[in-house]
Amino acid sequence: MALLQLRDVSKAFGGLQVVNSLDLEVGEGEVVSLIGPNGAGKTTVFNLITGIFRPDSGEIVFEGGIVSGLLPHTITTRGIARTFQTLRLFLNMTVLENVMVATYGHTRASILESMLQLPRSRREEKEIRKLAEEKLAFFGQRLMGYRWDQPAYSLSYANRRRLEIARAMATGARLLLLDEPAAGMNPVETHEMTELIGKLRDEGGYTILVIEHDMHVVEGISDRVVALDYGVKIAEGSFDDVATNPRVIEAYLGLRTAQTK
Repeated sequence: MALLQLRDVSKAFGGLQVVNSLDLEVGEGEVVSLIGPNGAGKTTVFNLITGIFRPDSGEIVFEGGIVSGLLPHTITTRGIARTFQTLRLFLNMTVLENVMVATYGHTRASILESMLQLPRSRREEKEIRKLAEEKLAFFGQRLMGYRWDQPAYSLSYANRRRLEIARAMATGARLLLLDEPAAGMNPVETHEMTELIGKLRDEGGYTILVIEHDMHVVEGISDRVVALDYGVKIAEGSFDDVATNPRVIEAYLGLRTAQTK
């Protein structure tokens, strides 16, 4: 059974149909890439899965239960976490604090217990810190040691991307939605991000749905590729099958180019 399923999902804003009768499955342990030209509806799909938007029709199923219509924080506690195309870190908080904050949705201490630093609150704080350190250790020296106490704004762009992924991991997610994780990176950083996504699956045990424009990254990470255009799925399969599909070529390059292939 698929870990995530979108069944006949549609979403419109006014008269603009952004996602149209989309069927999509992500199996446990898979890396699935969602591609398409700008305006194809890719980020809207992420927003639907994570509860930012509610589908107009259809349903979204995660681990056998319907999550469409749930609030974003509830969906996160179910095991889905995401990153954003535009980084959304707490820049004035430390690296460690940025990861710790992702875990508080699972704590049980009350506000009063936290204010008075009662035993349960202190115990949970230690557990949260340990979890954050474990997630940051996944990234090796990039986010280790003295960096824990540095403010997030002091990190390089590539390390900010890593930190945002670490924060998503700390929510206890089983499914990671990565929105253009290699955007804005140089070739070396892009290669490292490609390797990291593979490591997240192979060593971290995560299932991953990723939006990415860099076709070298898509080729390097994907078990399957799904192509959208104007909110409609136009191709699905291996990277080679999708990359050579005439409808995909047309969506990216235009009808005349597709007809000459």
